[in-house]
Amino acid sequence: MLATALATLAIGAGCGEKEESRAGGEPEPFAVALDFYVNPDHAGLFMALERGYFEQAGLEVDPQVPSDPSAPIRQVAAGRADLAISYEPEVLLARDQGLDVVAIAALVPRPLTSLISLPEAGIEDPADLDGKTIATAGIPYQADFLDAILAEEGLALGDVRQVDVGLGLLPAVLSGRADAMLGGFRNIEGVDLAERGRDPRVVPVDDLGIPTYDELVLVADSDRVADDPELLRLFIAALERGTRDAVDDPAAATEAVLDAGEGLEPELTRAEVDATLPLLLAEGESRPFGYMDGQEWERFAGFFADRGLLGTRPQASELLTNKLLPGEIPE
Repeated sequence: MLATALATLAIGAGCGEKEESRAGGEPEPFAVALDFYVNPDHAGLFMALERGYFEQAGLEVDPQVPSDPSAPIRQVAAGRADLAISYEPEVLLARDQGLDVVAIAALVPRPLTSLISLPEAGIEDPADLDGKTIATAGIPYQADFLDAILAEEGLALGDVRQVDVGLGLLPAVLSGRADAMLGGFRNIEGVDLAERGRDPRVVPVDDLGIPTYDELVLVADSDRVADDPELLRLFIAALERGTRDAVDDPAAATEAVLDAGEGLEPELTRAEVDATLPLLLAEGESRPFGYMDGQEWERFAGFFADRGLLGTRPQASELLTNKLLPGEIPE
């Protein structure tokens, strides 16, 4: 009995110290694995860092640039990061591979991946892809995107030449080695080409027959969400403050991204930020910040399952939770 009482007191004291730390003591270390190098998609994060919102929430946030875009989810699953910024498709694939992770908020709640071409390629609609060379980044499901887009026009992958150029999407199109790219982001590569005066045609994949999805999401360990979600809630609330500030002050958001990144070109970054900020909040403000639509996730997961990318057709409850979001969650 005495041992039990002492253990209870120790647990209570530990919880008290933890809550005091969160409320106003030393900030708790909090590692966030980024999806890629610093870019305008992270404007809300770096605005919140710059304005001290995470510190006010009791978090010492450490953004970490990954070695490759597939690494962040694995870092969370292995307990080496508190959160990862990743992509809805990657969450589906990770769950299918047995990683016990779940999406807890949408950072960019709509597709950015686009079919991008220059006027000289003569691609006015997907039917014009027949016989063209399409550059992709080598991400396996992008071939399925392309296949589905072509199928809408009665075409097949054999009707085009697909080339894997890794991170060289822009050079491939600018040099004429590819007629179009599939995998570039409308707010990054699309803006870059526009700033060069090349008048690109940029069509997000959900306008080409691909089910809509959340391009960037926050991903956490499922057990952490169930057993110790408070720091995750605090992070999302501070991130919302930073995101809304970024939307209200694009110039300050640009400076926050430039200060955090390396080798970013100021004028191009400002143009990319201007294109990105309107995409960071849900349309109509009828949903809370970070909201993810379970039915949309299931439709997109069904698209993956139908194409053999998943072994099962997961339910939304297996993939995401909106319970950590600020505000009232719609039914």
